[in-house]
Amino acid sequence: MIIAAGGGRRLGGPEALLHQGETPLVNQMIETMTEAGCEQIVLVLGAAAEQVQEAADLSQVTVVINKAWGTGVGSSIRAGLAAMDDGEIEAVVVIPVDMPGLTAAAIRRVAALPYPDVLVCATYDGLRGYPMLFGRRHWSGIATLASADVGARPYLLAHKDQIVDIACDSAADGSRVDTPELMALYGLTVPPQRVGV
Repeated sequence: MIIAAGGGRRLGGPEALLHQGETPLVNQMIETMTEAGCEQIVLVLGAAAEQVQEAADLSQVTVVINKAWGTGVGSSIRAGLAAMDDGEIEAVVVIPVDMPGLTAAAIRRVAALPYPDVLVCATYDGLRGYPMLFGRRHWSGIATLASADVGARPYLLAHKDQIVDIACDSAADGSRVDTPELMALYGLTVPPQRVGV
């Protein structure tokens, strides 16, 4: 699951519209997930969803539109989990779209044990981050507790003894692009948005 619904207030435009050169960052993240071996990819859009669908190649993913994206990442996690209707899926990897330094190697490391009862978090310098792996048995609890801008954190805190931490420092850059300075560092831009689309 790729969460790409935020409005990017601090960035000057929605995260899902970020480009690295000519390539939409959302396509880069889809490619990374595919390379990591994810069989089904759900992309949760919200802000500027129509523009993202025009700008990016989304033919290989299931697109979910979160109309409540303004309430925070919790609603996007709920929308994405609700779209996982294939009973064969035992676990889901969750990443945000604003991690240009994420690698397929880090995703594979976190997703190595895709069982229904797992909770796995990548760590960078000992701090938890993405990607995360949620086993199916946890989905309803995560959806119930996912709130506003903290997403799955309330559920993870309530089940901290069950979380497996996987160090990904050597496999990826865990930074999330949430400031104009980080955008510049990664060479990211938000294309001018067309009015009235």
